[in-house]
Amino acid sequence: MLHHADSELIESMIGQHRHSTAKTLIFTSLALTAFAANSVLCRFALGQKTIDALSFTVIRLISGAIVLLAMISINRNKTDLSSKGSWSASLMLFFYAITFSFAYISLDTGTGALILFGSVQITMILLFLVSGNRLHFTEWIGVVTAFTGFVYLISPGVTSPSLLGFVLMTVSGSAWGIYTLKGRSSINSISDTAYNFFRIIPLVLVLAIMGMNQTHLTSEGILLATLSGGIASGIGYTIWYSALGGLSATQAAVSQLLVPIIAAFGGVIFVSETLTLRLLISATIILGGILIVGLGRYFLSHFDFLSKT
Repeated sequence: MLHHADSELIESMIGQHRHSTAKTLIFTSLALTAFAANSVLCRFALGQKTIDALSFTVIRLISGAIVLLAMISINRNKTDLSSKGSWSASLMLFFYAITFSFAYISLDTGTGALILFGSVQITMILLFLVSGNRLHFTEWIGVVTAFTGFVYLISPGVTSPSLLGFVLMTVSGSAWGIYTLKGRSSINSISDTAYNFFRIIPLVLVLAIMGMNQTHLTSEGILLATLSGGIASGIGYTIWYSALGGLSATQAAVSQLLVPIIAAFGGVIFVSETLTLRLLISATIILGGILIVGLGRYFLSHFDFLSKT
């Protein structure tokens, strides 16, 4: 029988556990919204021909680096600058960004996001399994359910994407999946994200020089690229790295399938794309799969937590 002090300690630990879960949920929701915003901003900018894909990428990455530099300066006393991301993560970020922009020349918002995060999920789960880990039964159910919703949305009856757009977005998703997995070991999200951006600035400048003769800029295009880089990417990716500490690899992979749904609705609202019954049905299926994975992992971790106390 537990003493009163032991009971209070357990209640306190459970309270901290729930607080951590709530924080992870909030951060994850904010990050996924930022990812969807990137798809909407990029598609709107390129679809309206307000900017070329190369310039969008250059401005996006540079503005992200500037915002992150400002965040580090403001939080200098609170930021552990000994945590500096990695070159491999930086390269994955670069490959993701450049292929992402060029893919959206020929893909609509929802389809592009679906291909992107479908490949993200496949990449992350395959690497997770190859590294010797195993999924719990409830996670398998959730993964299969969510991916069924994804397949339903891009099955015959939906406009087929261009082959080049599909390949580019698949490469982008694979790169982002690897970047996400590397972020799960992040010690300081602001510092790690900032240094990942800083490392690729030389590559970005090379891109800018290469594309000088094909540059197409408008004030609206520059604004959209800046919002994508500074807010949706710089701040959004920092929040995502913070959220990853409380997510399993499976949760991180499956939860990102929510992004295409948010992006598709954003496309309907801001880019005048069509809302279909197929989208609504697939959204319900995908959300159900995410819920199964999330609740399954939550109750398992909660049970393990109680058993250890």
